[in-house]
Amino acid sequence: MLAAGREELRKAIAEVVREAVARGWVDEKKAELWLKKLEKGRVLKVGWPKYHVGLARSGALVVRFSSTNSGNIEQEAQRLRDMGLEEGVHFSAKMPEGNREGYVSILRKGLEHAAWLSVYGEGEQQRLTAEFVEYILQRAKEEGEEIYEKAKEIVEGDVERLSKAGGL
Repeated sequence: MLAAGREELRKAIAEVVREAVARGWVDEKKAELWLKKLEKGRVLKVGWPKYHVGLARSGALVVRFSSTNSGNIEQEAQRLRDMGLEEGVHFSAKMPEGNREGYVSILRKGLEHAAWLSVYGEGEQQRLTAEFVEYILQRAKEEGEEIYEKAKEIVEGDVERLSKAGGL
């Protein structure tokens, strides 16, 4: 994350990673992923894990965080609860089993509710949800125009609709 904004720092770190692979200190496949990230220079929002934002075959927006670490999944699920989202209503979570990844998946209703809370919530809850919605829109934009437009449509359209209806 620190290197994302500085090309010369990314190049220096990439050289260190290549050297570590050459000496057998780092798994080659893992290093390859690191090098791809360094080449892109992608900046994640500080304090947020990397959420996948994309489209399902049906065209539905997919917002998901995956990890093989159950602590990471629980921490993210708790953050969503702190925002005012309910498991089973606004998001689903599955703990990792064996070598398989677990996930936290934001349902459409969850993104709608977060967007509404980001405007009409109060205090810390409003701040957290506003940060979350901004981050999801940022990730959607990084993934492409179609994905961004879908996320924006859900966020902007549903804030307006829900404010008229008095919330969820």
